[in-house]
Amino acid sequence: MKTTDQFPAPVQTGTRTPIAGQAASTSVRISLLTAGRDKPYALGMAEALASQGITLDFIGSDEVNGAVVLDNPRVSFLNLRGDQRPDTSLAGKIRRVLAYYLRLIRYAAIAKPRIFHILWNNKFEWFDRTALLLYYKLLGKRIVFTAHNVNAGKRDANDTWLNRFSLRIQYRLVDHIFVHTNNMKCELVRDFNVREGKVSVIPFGINNSVPNTKLTAGEAKRILGLSSGDKVILFFGNIAPYKGLEYLIAAFTTLASKSSAYRLLITGKPKQCENYWNKIQQDIARSGVRDRIIAKIEYVPDEQTELYFKAADVLVLPYTHVFQSGVLFLGYSFGLPVIATDVASLREEIIEGETGFVSRPQDPVDLARVIHTYFGSELFMDLENRRRDIRDYASEKYSWSKVGQITKSVYATL
Repeated sequence: MKTTDQFPAPVQTGTRTPIAGQAASTSVRISLLTAGRDKPYALGMAEALASQGITLDFIGSDEVNGAVVLDNPRVSFLNLRGDQRPDTSLAGKIRRVLAYYLRLIRYAAIAKPRIFHILWNNKFEWFDRTALLLYYKLLGKRIVFTAHNVNAGKRDANDTWLNRFSLRIQYRLVDHIFVHTNNMKCELVRDFNVREGKVSVIPFGINNSVPNTKLTAGEAKRILGLSSGDKVILFFGNIAPYKGLEYLIAAFTTLASKSSAYRLLITGKPKQCENYWNKIQQDIARSGVRDRIIAKIEYVPDEQTELYFKAADVLVLPYTHVFQSGVLFLGYSFGLPVIATDVASLREEIIEGETGFVSRPQDPVDLARVIHTYFGSELFMDLENRRRDIRDYASEKYSWSKVGQITKSVYATL
């Protein structure tokens, strides 16, 4: 790796070497803009594209890096985002964000790739959706956008006309849009008048960046103070109103009152929803089974993630509204069965009795019934062997190889 003086620190870039027998100029070259977030998806996409013979500038941060982008000869890692530590002062955060936007604007002006693929917008969504996109277009860039959420404001119950207006501009300006489900494509067409031919559905690539060691389920349970006979239910990820955690707590309270074997493991941290989290804490305090709930309310680094997924017997997603869930695929990567509510396309991602079960949304009675059914099923009884089957199934259906092939074909049309 070498350092470039094209940009002020902290910018780094890797080196590229042409594949033997192929001129570098014949390779597709793109810029992958990650906003310095979502490391598993960003690295997975970079590796998938490089494996398809695509060379790319990877616009990242201190948090979004790894051997995939540091050592791959087809990838140049440009650390334009730099440090994103949350303990920085407000003034420091403002300076940091402004400096990043200046670097990004300067990079775009001199960047050689004609295709800009945006995985996530940056801090100021309205600016990214309008002025920044217009700037890219004026520079002659072709814009590809991955819409992980068609309208997150609608999902989070804080939608506004300004949010919808800026989304409409964004979806009109970009040249192509990737989504992860057919329902999302239909929503783009219906709510934002996007042409069907402008949208492609791609799998949500399986998370392969989180370490998966030889740690066993039994060892993981012992580390967390659980016994081998405990029936461990996992809730994992950011805590937000649309995640429906209150319904899981109500369902768990019913189950735990009938059997002392149940344990609920809540792992994650509230995401700008203090009032909601305070209500959840009150629900737990009043449940009468507080001693059987393990709450790890903190950010979980990659190297600790496997501990919770291996200690758990099932992952529960009690969502009230969602487009798709990266947590579901993370669970599958560890071979963990999933119980999810029947919202959006979650049902499509679950084979009942084979990879998990589906329950009615916002219905703790039905959720308790489904969890009870799971723990009496062959899927749970033969969990050690079924974990391997689930991993194999997910690796095939949600492979990054498929993502890379579809993405490359879209690039070719641009």
